[in-house]
Amino acid sequence: MALIELRNISKIYDLGEVKVPALVDANLTIEKGEYVALVGPSGSGKSTLMNTLGCLDRPTSGSYLLAGEEIATMESNERARIRNQRIGFVFQNFNLLARTSALENVELPLLYGTSPISARDRHARAMEVLKQVGLGDRVHHHPSQLSGGQQQRVAIARALVNHPPILMGDEPTGNLDSKTSREVIALLKELNEVHHLTVILVTHDHNVAKNTKRQVVLRDGQIVLDTTDAEQALKLLHSTADPAAAAGN
Repeated sequence: MALIELRNISKIYDLGEVKVPALVDANLTIEKGEYVALVGPSGSGKSTLMNTLGCLDRPTSGSYLLAGEEIATMESNERARIRNQRIGFVFQNFNLLARTSALENVELPLLYGTSPISARDRHARAMEVLKQVGLGDRVHHHPSQLSGGQQQRVAIARALVNHPPILMGDEPTGNLDSKTSREVIALLKELNEVHHLTVILVTHDHNVAKNTKRQVVLRDGQIVLDTTDAEQALKLLHSTADPAAAAGN
């Protein structure tokens, strides 16, 4: 059984007199332990696809199986349970609470879990993942006392604290300089290869895309290429030709 199975997923935004198709009959299968980049120009549907995969939004039609469980028909409270238990999120802007320490930021998801966790256990788990991302000596620092790369590492630790099988990132290097981006890329690669985490990223950064093991290219709400050849994916992104022709089909 695949970890993720999308079958004919479509998302249409109803703007009154205008209906905007953001995803059109998307089919995608992701196995446990894969490292996937969702890439495409602005407006291609990659963020909508990420929101669907991350249970942040419900598709208009189609089937989404996550570890065999149908997600597409779930109500919002059920999707919230799935997000808390199975998916960790990392965002471009870090989304850290400014007046709390790194440790307290990482503990936050544990406060909203379905099973009560003691303060001691929350502290221990947050310390564990902060050490895992290389911030064991910064646990009491506030975000303003941390570099951009360190803040993103805190965000990654927060995403990992519930031990989810899936880590999703929306432009995780978008606010970082090139050196710090490389460090975050290396960390994501380690989480995938060493800790066998399934990692799915939306990115405009070609260096990030090239370091993943699979690239899914979207255009006009459709998946136009699904490949393990990063150069082929980037060639298609740069091409103004017909997608099938640019992909060599």
